[in-house]
Amino acid sequence: MDQASKPAMPTKRSYYDANYGNFQIEIYEQVRRDAFGEDIGQNSWLTAGEHDRFIEWLKLSTGNTVLDVACGAGGPALRTAKLTGCSITGVDIHEDAIATANALAADRGLAHVAEFRVVDAARPLPFPDGSFDAITCIDAINHFHDRRQVMADWSRLLKSGGRLLFTDPIVVTGALTNAEIVMRSSAGFYLFVPPGYDETLLAQYGFKVSASENVTRNMAEIAGRRRAAREKHREVLREIEGSQAYEQQQEFLRISSLLADEGRLSRFVFVGEKMG
Repeated sequence: MDQASKPAMPTKRSYYDANYGNFQIEIYEQVRRDAFGEDIGQNSWLTAGEHDRFIEWLKLSTGNTVLDVACGAGGPALRTAKLTGCSITGVDIHEDAIATANALAADRGLAHVAEFRVVDAARPLPFPDGSFDAITCIDAINHFHDRRQVMADWSRLLKSGGRLLFTDPIVVTGALTNAEIVMRSSAGFYLFVPPGYDETLLAQYGFKVSASENVTRNMAEIAGRRRAAREKHREVLREIEGSQAYEQQQEFLRISSLLADEGRLSRFVFVGEKMG
């Protein structure tokens, strides 16, 4: 492919406008069903089965308080509240996502246990020390410029013995070209880290790692299935998104699937317990 024929790099606005601005349109719900098997309102690499395992690791029950950082449109957070009886607060910088999350909470009768706020999670969060029994951040920690500051703030917000669960979807585990890095990070700011980086930070900020797992295969499969699902509905999606934005997302998903499938860019899940 020559330079002139390559799709332009997506912008942060075009990527998230397409995913959150159109989140409840039926065609996007169908794409999620085709890609994930079960639509739980996710906009990442998270499946319902994976989410079930994450909930088990967190050991949540009625009365627990949970913070979901970069919650998106709130689907997984609402599912957590429904399955466990916990109270959950979600924060995200995208207004469309938060508006959708609060509407879904009301529609599902969960507004009394689920609250969503527009907050820049890259900055210290507006909650008192020790506010939460658990914090989750699914496929979004890579969007924060200062991971040390974020990790310190999460430690502040957790009660002693509280649990932190996050996934890091861009751990560098192989050779990458500059073009691959540009496309894989084209939806906004991305922080690429080496293996061991997250474990080191967890230890530095008072966490004992109670579980960790390589979940790259799931990312490879979901990226490929999302691309195929969108291709199946390409004419409608092109009309909604515009041809350029549609092609940009397709290329992003192609590269994401390729790098994960070849094990060059990996996804890990970590569960840390706050000590002391």
